[in-house]
This record gives sequence, structure tokens and C-alpha cells, in this order.
Amino acid sequence: MTTPDHQSPASRPVVPAARDRIYRSPMGIVGGVLVLALVVWLGCDALFRGHGRVPWLALAVMILVVPLVTAFTLRPAVFANQERLRVRNPFRVIVLPWGELATLRSGYSNEALATSGTKFQLWAIPVSLRARKRAANKRAKAAAQAARGAQGGNRFGMFGGDASVPDVSAGPARAESDKIMDDLRDLHERHGEAEHAQGEITTRWSYEILIPTLAGAVLLAVLLITG
Repeated sequence: MTTPDHQSPASRPVVPAARDRIYRSPMGIVGGVLVLALVVWLGCDALFRGHGRVPWLALAVMILVVPLVTAFTLRPAVFANQERLRVRNPFRVIVLPWGELATLRSGYSNEALATSGTKFQLWAIPVSLRARKRAANKRAKAAAQAARGAQGGNRFGMFGGDASVPDVSAGPARAESDKIMDDLRDLHERHGEAEHAQGEITTRWSYEILIPTLAGAVLLAVLLITG
């Protein structure tokens, strides 16, 4: 007689966790790489060619500046999946379950507002007022073209003229940062009430940035005081 095949919990296949959507600032990364390259080039030149206290000063400045540049350009990122929003800012990492998120706001900066009232700025998604202005201009031009096309169709369409109207089915033009915020709001709306999206907000200081920055600042201060 055969018995039903009951799998033990250990033998059941593991359901893979949802992959993160990762949002970063391309311009911030490019700018950070260029600044870091310049700092390393000048610093190494002073280290190997400088005399007296110059190499030590160059070393202290590099230990101080490299982590700071990395923190504000390469490090910021936003990770989102069905369970939570993880915000990696210059000096902190914040994990926000969707259930603890009240809203996402866009103004002169993009922010996540927790149900407790605490605000967290999204450094990885900077607001570009110029990009918003360009998007607004595109929307205005598309609306004007659609209006002209509709008038032309009403006037000449019955006589065989071109009655086509510009295709605006793709939706209104939006700045890239606003599109990202729309994606995050959509995730929040779909998973905010789900059981798997509940939990507590956690915050961790980025000691891998703070410690070398503090060490560089102390070394530079000592060199300047004793100089």
C-alpha cells in the first residue's frame, strides 16, 4: 500500500525572495568617479613626489576626502521589492517595510515619510528641476500637436486629407526621478497591506564610511596643529 508523499519542511524547495529593483543616480556615479580619480591622482603625486610634511598631509586629505566623496556619489542607492524599501544614504541605511511607510513625497527633494512621522531623504533619487521643466515642455508640445492634428482632421479628413493625430498613448512625459517615484508608489500601494510587508523600521549607521572619515579628520587636525 502506498502512502502519500509528505515532504518535510527541510526538503521543500525554497521559494526565492523577490529580486530588488535598484535605483541610483547615473550622474552622481559619473561625477564621483571623476572626482575620486582626480583626488587619487593629485594625492599619489604628492605622496611620492612631495617633501617634508607634504606626503603626510596628502595622505590625511585622501583618507578624509575619499570616503566622503564615495558616501555622497557612489554609495547612495534605493532597493525596493515586495516586502520593503531599503534606503542607502551617505551615512545611514534605513529599512522601511511597506506597512510602515505612510507616503512618498516629491518636492525639491524626494522623501519617504514613515507612519511615525519620521522623514527619510532619498539621496539616490535627486530631483532635477531642469528635467521637470523639459518634461513639462514636452507635454505642452504634445498637447499642442494633438490639438492641431484634431483640427486638421475635422477640417480635411472628409476630403481625403491626413487626419492623423500624434500618438500620445505612451502617456505624458515625466522626469526620470518622478517616474522612479511613481514606481515606488505603485509598489507601496500594492504591498502596503500585505502580511509579508509588515515589520519594524531599522536604521544602521555606515561605520565603514564614518570611521575612515573620522580617522582622516583627526590625522589632518594633528598635522595642522603640530605644524
